[in-house]
Amino acid sequence: MENNTISEKTIKILTALQKNEVTEAEIYRRIARFVKDEHNKKVLENIASEEEKHAVIWSKYTGKTIKPNMRKVRRWTFLARLLGFTFALKKMESGEDKATKNYDFLSSEVPEAKAISEDEERHENQLLAMLDEERLQYVGSMVLGLSDALVELSGTLAGLTFALQNTRLIALSGLITGISATLSMASSEYLSAKSDGDENAKKSATYTGIAYLFTVAAMVLPYLLLPSHSFLLALIIMLSVVVIIIAGFSYYISVAKELSFKKRFFEMAGISLSVAAISFVIGILVKQFLGIDI
Repeated sequence: MENNTISEKTIKILTALQKNEVTEAEIYRRIARFVKDEHNKKVLENIASEEEKHAVIWSKYTGKTIKPNMRKVRRWTFLARLLGFTFALKKMESGEDKATKNYDFLSSEVPEAKAISEDEERHENQLLAMLDEERLQYVGSMVLGLSDALVELSGTLAGLTFALQNTRLIALSGLITGISATLSMASSEYLSAKSDGDENAKKSATYTGIAYLFTVAAMVLPYLLLPSHSFLLALIIMLSVVVIIIAGFSYYISVAKELSFKKRFFEMAGISLSVAAISFVIGILVKQFLGIDI
């Protein structure tokens, strides 16, 4: 079919699709280079090849040779290295839902549009089967470490905030509690995984410990940075940090494992903030009834 037999609007859409195909082909190929698992590597390389074939089909209509969008290539490749290829590619593939309308519009003028649309749906299904990254295998351990640290330490810091009313003392107490809890939590996870016959018990414990320690550091930091009398401001910032951590982790899991973001977020946030509120009241009562003034 010649270019002059199809509308200018169709040519514009095809050009955009061609640009997207060559860009995503380059993204898949670059990510495949650092993916160690042979199955995942092969799937990524196959998808890259198919994306290139799609671009060739579009080029027959546009009559153009288009280069990849290297900014997009570098951005998604970096994201895949930082947060894992499963998260990055699922996030990128979610954008292909928008392209479905274009394929429906094109099918009346471009016969190949329907077949390519089916290819894109198959890509998504293939990516769903690639959830075997190490970081996702141990996501349960990370959730355990994060949730325990958020609930336990937010409650501890909230209670200490009114009881001690000094950011330095609160930070000191929080660090001691947090580090001790990190070691305890990692040890418990190791023993639990070991008793279940898990050969990777050490890795499971490591992921739990890292998640716990990161959370402790982020929550105690406001008390370390602010003046000693700004304990209420430190509490507000700490609780904000808790919400941000929960939101970030919930979003990551919701994309990588296709779970409900709202359900996970509100469940974790509700528990953590409720415990913090109760502990804050306990801190007030303890200070009042024991008559301790620091």
